[in-house]
Amino acid sequence: MRTPYTQLYVHLVWATWDRLPLITAEMEARLYACMRQKCREFEAELLEIGGIEDHVHLLVRIPAKLSIAELVKQVKGSSSHLVSHEMPGGFFKWQGAYGAFTVSPGEVIHIQTYIQRQKEHHGNHTLIGEYELSPVLP
Repeated sequence: MRTPYTQLYVHLVWATWDRLPLITAEMEARLYACMRQKCREFEAELLEIGGIEDHVHLLVRIPAKLSIAELVKQVKGSSSHLVSHEMPGGFFKWQGAYGAFTVSPGEVIHIQTYIQRQKEHHGNHTLIGEYELSPVLP
């Protein structure tokens, strides 16, 4: 084998500053597209993205050469810059912390479904506590 073959799946979660409801329905598609593009630039495969007004979830397959911290830094930075400088609405900021959870290949579909249904889970209070109530997301 000439190149590394990996299946490194990570479920990432981070919140807006002070959990303020800063992610509006009008900005969501453009914000998510920015995050998708930044993942592509770093050769990370964004398998799923979703969230609600105060936080986002991403399921990413990352290459061996990329650290989770660097990916998160770049995705948060570019998306924050987009909203703050190119979209109407004024103040936008992410919290500094994030959650990162490894996902086995057999659980990828389960996590994708969980992320796709974020609005429903929050409306019905059918959340997975580890992903929603971690110390980094007060």
